[in-house]
Amino acid sequence: MMNIQTSRSELLGAIQSVIGVVERRQSLPILSNVLLVANDDELSITASDLELQAERRIRIQNIVPGKMTLPARKLHDICRGLPEGANLSIEQDQARAVIRSSKSRYVLSSLPADEFPLMASTGPEIEVKLRGGDLKDLINRTQFAIAQQDVRYYLNGLMLELKTGKLRVVATDGHRLALAEKDSGITVAKDVQAIVPRKAVIELQRQLEQTDQEISVRISAGQIEIDTGDLKLLSKLIDGRFPDYQRVVPDNSDKLLSSPREKLRSALARAAVLSNEKFRGVRLQLDATILKIETQNPDQEEAQEEVEVSYQGTPLEIGFNVNYLLDALDAINSDEVVIELRSADASGLLYDPQHKENKYVVMPMRL
Repeated sequence: MMNIQTSRSELLGAIQSVIGVVERRQSLPILSNVLLVANDDELSITASDLELQAERRIRIQNIVPGKMTLPARKLHDICRGLPEGANLSIEQDQARAVIRSSKSRYVLSSLPADEFPLMASTGPEIEVKLRGGDLKDLINRTQFAIAQQDVRYYLNGLMLELKTGKLRVVATDGHRLALAEKDSGITVAKDVQAIVPRKAVIELQRQLEQTDQEISVRISAGQIEIDTGDLKLLSKLIDGRFPDYQRVVPDNSDKLLSSPREKLRSALARAAVLSNEKFRGVRLQLDATILKIETQNPDQEEAQEEVEVSYQGTPLEIGFNVNYLLDALDAINSDEVVIELRSADASGLLYDPQHKENKYVVMPMRL
C-alpha cells in the first residue's frame, strides 16, 4: 500500500506538466485520474486520454512502494491550495488515499491502478536528438495554421518533417499555410513525415517553454514519442497523407510589397475592428508607395487606413481574411515583411526577407 512523502512544489509542478492531457469529460471514469507509481526514490505521474499520454517523474521519499490512481483535478487543486514550502504525504488506504500536510488532511477516492489504460510504446523506427528550443520556435511559427475539426483529418495536425541536416514543420487549414524550417545536425536514412495531432502539439509547445535542452524524438508506425528528460509525451499520429505543400507556395509572383512589419500589423488590427465578424474580409489596394486598407460590415460601418510601403508592380486590388494576415505577421519576428502577389485571385506569400525559409501563404477572398 503506497506511502510517500514529497514537497508541495515538486508534486504540483509534476501534476501541472501532465494535467493538460486530462479531458474534463471522459468516456472512461479512470481517465479523469492520474496514475501514480512509486519505485525506489522516484514517483511517476501519468495522464492519458487514449490518444495522448504524458509521464513526469520526480524524486520522493519512498516509505512503501506501490501504485494507485487519484482524481487529477482534485489532486491538483489540493496541492495548489497548500502554502508554498509545504511538505505532504500520500498514503494509500484500500480504495482511498489520505493526503496530509501539517494540520491539513484530505481523503480522496481511488480507482484500481491495474485498470489504468497505459499506451504501449511500439519502439522507435527512427530516433533523433534535437534542441528543444529549435522545435519550440518552429511550432510557435506555425501551429496557428492547424485546422480545427476539419473533415480532412490530416489537416488537424502539424506535419513534422525530418531530413538529414534539416528540420521542417508545416501546418495548413486549406485556406492558409505556415512553413518553418531550421538547419539541424540530424541524420536519417530516409526522409520522414509525421502528422502530430493538435492536442499533442499544444502540450509539446507548453512543455518546451520550460526547457531548451536536448530532446529525443522517436517515430514509429502510428506513434511519436518525445522525451525532454523530465517528461515523456507519447502520442498517436494522424494516419493520412499530408498535402504536397511545396505546390501551394507561390513561385512566380511579379508584385512585391515591402513594409515595416509592426506598422502594417497595427493598421490591419485597427481596420479589423470594423470588418465583417463572420467573414473577416479586408481589401488591400496597392499603387506606387501607398497601401490602402479597407474593411466594412453589414451595419454599414467602415474603416480606412493608409500605410507607406515599397511596392514594385502594377496597381492591384485584392481581398484577404484579415485574421490570417495578422496571424502570419505575428509569427514573423522581424522589422520588415515582404508580401509577394500576382493577381486578385492568386495566393499571397509573406516572409521575413532575412529568413525566407519561413513562409506564410494566404489564399485571397472575394469581397
